[in-house]
Amino acid sequence: MKNKSFAIIGGDRRSYELAKLLLEKGHRINLYGFKKLNLDNKIEEAQSIKLALKDVDVVITPIPITRDKININAPYHESDIPIEEVFKNMNKNQLLIGGSTSVCVELKDHYHIRVYDIMDREEMAVLNAIPTAEGALQIALEQTDITLHGSDTMVLGFGRIGKVMAKILSGMGSNVYVLARKHSDISWIKSYGYKAIYIFDLKEKLPNMDVIFNTIPKNIINEELLKLIDPKTLIIDLASMPGGIDYNAADKMDIKVVHALGLPGKVAPVSSARFMLDSIYNIIEELGV
Repeated sequence: MKNKSFAIIGGDRRSYELAKLLLEKGHRINLYGFKKLNLDNKIEEAQSIKLALKDVDVVITPIPITRDKININAPYHESDIPIEEVFKNMNKNQLLIGGSTSVCVELKDHYHIRVYDIMDREEMAVLNAIPTAEGALQIALEQTDITLHGSDTMVLGFGRIGKVMAKILSGMGSNVYVLARKHSDISWIKSYGYKAIYIFDLKEKLPNMDVIFNTIPKNIINEELLKLIDPKTLIIDLASMPGGIDYNAADKMDIKVVHALGLPGKVAPVSSARFMLDSIYNIIEELGV
């Protein structure tokens, strides 16, 4: 691909690793939002958002672009970076790529900026599920005192992350129970050798679980269901904010719940950056940027 100029605004370690990969490929990089991170000698941070966005072809924002719907998701920056400041300093010839960008619809229309949600790419969403599932597995190993081999584990949801999670757990010798709503998913779950659970079976199965992995982004485990769960059970919530667990009720019952957000950037930033790079190249090629 012809060399391009990129601005990478905020993000976790995968965004920084992406900057390094783009630089290695011969692209020009402007970085902003990483003041707290020790940067490679070859990369310098722009002094302002305006300078970072000046004369670039593509603007890369985090996955997700924001956690509070107001500011860029920039855990390594010293202060807030309002999303609107990014749009305000862009021009209509530039392309913005980020994750979960639906919160930016009004800004996109107001400033006439092209926006592409990288998580709408199937290849990105599927590959992103791998470090998410591996990160969840790491949490389970660190925060329980049992082996996952021979344990009873439950995966709530059979989307991309649920599929990868169930496969990894099964490979470790765990007794895997998977909750799904669609009859087609139930059939696939059975074909893989997992134990399929319908929503009406949940109350019966929950008390016997050692670890529960939730991937459903709505309140699936409410107070009523939490009462059925053994206090020794670990719940790992992989769903995006606000998650799928009644956290207040779980806290009162002393049930341990880990809301594991942003795992790809924490456990496998280099691999995650490579996945991002491939998808970004595909987007640029398809849009003719």
